[in-house]
Amino acid sequence: MDLYEYTYDLVRQIPKGFISTYGEVAKALGDIRASRAVGKMMNENPHPDTMPCYKIVYSDGRIGGFALGNKEKIKRLRNDNITVKNGEISHFEKIFFKDFKTTYPLKTCRKKQVQLRKKVSLNNSLTENQISTVAGFDVAYSTKDSKQACVACVIIDYQTKEILEKKTLFQKTKFPYIPTYLTFRETPFIQQLYDNLDIEPSVLMIDGNGILHPYQFGLASHTGVLLKKPSIGVAKSLLCGSQQKNDTIIYDNKLLGKAFYAHQQVKKPVYVSVGNKISLSTAVNVVSKLSKYKHPKPVRQAHFLATKTIKAN
Repeated sequence: MDLYEYTYDLVRQIPKGFISTYGEVAKALGDIRASRAVGKMMNENPHPDTMPCYKIVYSDGRIGGFALGNKEKIKRLRNDNITVKNGEISHFEKIFFKDFKTTYPLKTCRKKQVQLRKKVSLNNSLTENQISTVAGFDVAYSTKDSKQACVACVIIDYQTKEILEKKTLFQKTKFPYIPTYLTFRETPFIQQLYDNLDIEPSVLMIDGNGILHPYQFGLASHTGVLLKKPSIGVAKSLLCGSQQKNDTIIYDNKLLGKAFYAHQQVKKPVYVSVGNKISLSTAVNVVSKLSKYKHPKPVRQAHFLATKTIKAN
């Protein structure tokens, strides 16, 4: 589904003379985590004259931002018989709207995550001597249009570390960035590009988390399950859990990943986790073998390719 348009349709439900909040729209989507994404979607609203994003304000009554400027937001609110004093909504509680008609799409996404999580294989079904090629995937977004994405794949020979194949794909996303839901934004792109590869890689290396995720089903796990391939998650930041003295990451009393430092000069690690059909020890060994710099070569080169391509278009 197009979560942007779904969100805009929710806002269109707000009656004349009423306002709502970023958080309340996020709840109508199914998760309060989407509050910041709602704010970004309001700012990027392509139809400000037909989709009344000016009716969305902060929960404390402050009017918040507006792409056309705060003066214009206040003007539109007043034209809707909503009083604004000192940058705040008057009689906020009396005109607060929350009775959205919704199917809570993010709750549906979460259920799908939980269901598909059962298909993740944590067994070491892939050993290092079975690996001949590693495909790195990364997605970059346009600074001019955050919906415009470029996914890149770079396939590396596991022994020689030579680049064997490079491919990119342009696509428009219909799903904004929401913490813990990244997989619904990027998995469709990765899957499409994978289907166009000339070489079938032994293992996938994804710029994102595998089971090192609050629901133990991040981007690398989702991709590995859908494509039925061994996959490794390599994330830039720690989404959940705590780093132990031996650099393992523990979350909910479970070992879900490991902080990896390519060399002694690296101050901030990458976080390696199982995606699918590979053990953590094998995943870390693969990342280690392909890491001259902070990030392992497959995802590092995919990042460079995606970023360079999106900037050139």
